[in-house]
Amino acid sequence: MLRSSLSAFGDYILLLGRTFTKPDKWKEFFRTYIDEVHKLGVNSIPIVLIISVFIGAVIAIQMQLNIMSPMLPKYTVGLAVREIILLEFSSSIMALILAGKVGSNIASEIGTMRVTEQIDAMEVMGLNSANYIILPKITAMVTYIPVLVGFSMAMGFFGAYAIAFFANLMPTQQLTYGFQAYFKEFYVWYAIFKSLFFGFIISSVAAYYGYSVKGGSREVGAASTNAVVVSSVVILVLDVLITQIMMG
Repeated sequence: MLRSSLSAFGDYILLLGRTFTKPDKWKEFFRTYIDEVHKLGVNSIPIVLIISVFIGAVIAIQMQLNIMSPMLPKYTVGLAVREIILLEFSSSIMALILAGKVGSNIASEIGTMRVTEQIDAMEVMGLNSANYIILPKITAMVTYIPVLVGFSMAMGFFGAYAIAFFANLMPTQQLTYGFQAYFKEFYVWYAIFKSLFFGFIISSVAAYYGYSVKGGSREVGAASTNAVVVSSVVILVLDVLITQIMMG
């Protein structure tokens, strides 16, 4: 188990070495990069918005139910909701969701290219297939995931506000004041900083499993599953390490 894991990690590092080289044609790279931004990033906006709205609402309900003390001001609910959304949900939890959507997409796409011998054809033509296929996906995911995090933050606050207003959960003025009270801009940059690492892990790990597929369609499915599982575990480990370093 340990030996196979170390071997896989070594292959992953070698693949990254082949990936991060100068593109043969910059024009082709930027064209592919724009396509990947649309496919991996823009197409993920709907699910990010929907999940963020409902999670923001659920967090507000839970906080209102659990912070019921005359010793605490009412705006504490808004403050707690804000901290949860900024510090963990919009970066870490959203990254786990994107690992399932984007990671499986990347792994299955590259895996299909491998089993249909498209990657072999590129190698025969003298192209660096890893650079041509994987680099635009990694750069697109890393550069666009902060945008998704921003959308998630905004819609999380909107969901909390909406449930407070329509369900008469608490005075919206108190909730809004809690959103603003003792605000630390660092928390926003902290979430964005974490998301850059998470975007890299999601795209690179998924690309590795797809690129390494051997077999047929069954193996492509297995690679997609493994990519989601491994990237999710790595995201959680990184979340602990980055939090300890930046917040400890």
